[in-house]
Amino acid sequence: MMDTGVPLQVLATSGAGRPRRCAAGSEDMGTTVNGDVFQEANGPADGYAAVAQADRLTQEPESIRKWREEQRKRLQELDAASKVMEQEWREKAKKDLEEWNQRQSEQVEKNKINNRASEEAFVKESKEETPGTEWEKVAQLCDFNPKSSKQCKDVSRLRSVLMSLKQTPLSR
Repeated sequence: MMDTGVPLQVLATSGAGRPRRCAAGSEDMGTTVNGDVFQEANGPADGYAAVAQADRLTQEPESIRKWREEQRKRLQELDAASKVMEQEWREKAKKDLEEWNQRQSEQVEKNKINNRASEEAFVKESKEETPGTEWEKVAQLCDFNPKSSKQCKDVSRLRSVLMSLKQTPLSR
């Protein structure tokens, strides 16, 4: 470098690739990687700033410090209580689910037994072929309650025909 009477300066490049001048003894210099200067960012650059920050934390009023400690303890207790309640709810839900599954399986088994019995009775009745009972079988399969079919077409005529055939079957 040339001696110009100005303090010694170091030429460094900024992140944009432009050279910048820094004083040789300044703390502005960071580490240089591939020609770029990076400053360290682990905490305050000034040692006194760290001490000042710690002093600010210790100069907190006693009432605020007590409140923070009480709040922290209260929150810890609430967290513990909520974890206990959550565990109890999980156990109760698991027990209720097991009971429901058991009731459901019992109900399914009962339905299977009832369906098998009604199917056997239906098959037995349908295989019986006694003369004159054909219309009775048809009448059993039909719903003759006029109140149950309010939204259907009017089938009163068909109903009356089937009832009359049931009472006096056709003769051949």
